[in-house]
Amino acid sequence: MDLLNYNKIEKTGFDGFLLKYAPERVLQFGEGNFLRGFADCFIDIANEKAGFGAKVVVVQPIASGMTDALNAQDGLYTLYLRGEQNGGKHEEKRLISCISRALNPYADYRAFLDCARQQSLRYIVSNTTEAGIAFDAACRFDDAPPSSFPAKLTRFLYERWLAFGESAQGFVILSCELIDDNGAELKQCVSSYADLWGLGQEFSRWLDEKNLFCSTLVDRIVTGYPAGEADALNQANGYLDRLIVTAENFGLWVIEGPEWLREELPFERAGLPVIVTADHKPYKERKVRILNGIHTSMSPLAYLAGKDTVRESAEDPAAGEYIRRVIHEEIIPTLTLPRDDLENFAAAVISRFHNPFIKHQLLSITLNSVSKWRARVLPTVRAYAQINKKPPAGLCLGFSALLQFLRGNRMEDGKLFGERNGESYQIADEPGVLEQLWKLSRLESSEYVKAVCGNVNFWGEDLNLIPGFAAATEEFFGLISEKGAAAALEEFLHA
Repeated sequence: MDLLNYNKIEKTGFDGFLLKYAPERVLQFGEGNFLRGFADCFIDIANEKAGFGAKVVVVQPIASGMTDALNAQDGLYTLYLRGEQNGGKHEEKRLISCISRALNPYADYRAFLDCARQQSLRYIVSNTTEAGIAFDAACRFDDAPPSSFPAKLTRFLYERWLAFGESAQGFVILSCELIDDNGAELKQCVSSYADLWGLGQEFSRWLDEKNLFCSTLVDRIVTGYPAGEADALNQANGYLDRLIVTAENFGLWVIEGPEWLREELPFERAGLPVIVTADHKPYKERKVRILNGIHTSMSPLAYLAGKDTVRESAEDPAAGEYIRRVIHEEIIPTLTLPRDDLENFAAAVISRFHNPFIKHQLLSITLNSVSKWRARVLPTVRAYAQINKKPPAGLCLGFSALLQFLRGNRMEDGKLFGERNGESYQIADEPGVLEQLWKLSRLESSEYVKAVCGNVNFWGEDLNLIPGFAAATEEFFGLISEKGAAAALEEFLHA
């Protein structure tokens, strides 16, 4: 079977949207599944539906990557968006054609720097993992290339300034890394390299005045290459595609930027789920509190009740009702965005939980559950208690199940294990957290609950000081211990 490229696709008689030639307007750091299933998808649709006319130059951010594979396919690949719709499966297929070429700066650093001299380039998109935005003082100006992503970006921006001086058009930089204030953090790293390397006040002024570093929120589960289905999909398509990407059909991109950016980036005109706003934080709070918060609260409870996946939990009458009740009655009332906005997002979250194409394991969600509960759920507990002068019962039940889940019964080679229905499961967290949990797990039940609630190292505060929280948690903990998580959930729903 012939490899996918423009020559092959034209021979197949393909009659969908293709953009073979257009100016390179986007530089993208990262060639992995996420950006190809998210940002490149949005750019491709904007090309078709809003006349964006933008090609993407992909930069491989580390020494090993997919540059050769992308170039072999002329940047083309097939994207499958899959999800739940009206109670059934829904799938869309799109041939993505917005990528012009891929560069490996470790193999051809000059080609990477030469891109900075292309005046058509206006946007920079990045996803270099959470660890990618970091300042490393060991990076030098004359490294070819510098190892860190912010150092590469600084070198690229400086090359632009060298080529055109103060009249150089700056960039709109869209950071997609999953850290708080990603754009602001990236700008700080770049500014630090400019100072470290002595690039001068004029460059720093151009950097600050002509370049827009946008903090963003990205939301889409990209499931990646479908190894088990690839042969069948290639046979159906009539070409060999080694870069197939699968993802859920839900997507959201919130970009913090000025009003003029809404017009310059035609995502809204293309009907895409992109929000340009002066403040992305309420949307970040919405996602963390609703989507991530209910994940963290529901997972140990549903797991101890015998469920293994998010979908299985969402489709269970009791667990599904718990999800809906906690979201609508305990989480949404604590948030600041308009109620309709929150309700619509919640409906999308619940639909995503029912996605028949994704098997999201509950145990994977419980990874580092102590820090996750602190970041995702505790703010809702505090806010709810302040508003209602009592703790949120559903979140207390979820927290009591978390304490049950974390109460290990054996420690081996630094690994802590619990037990569900006679079967062992591993509690995955930081070594220091596991050591503390193992010590606390041997306490009598009521003392265990009080001690864990009072562990300031875990939560950043003493949860016993939240009125009624520890008492409610202890009551639910006893109920789970006596009757099991499934029975405790039923009693909560019918109380």
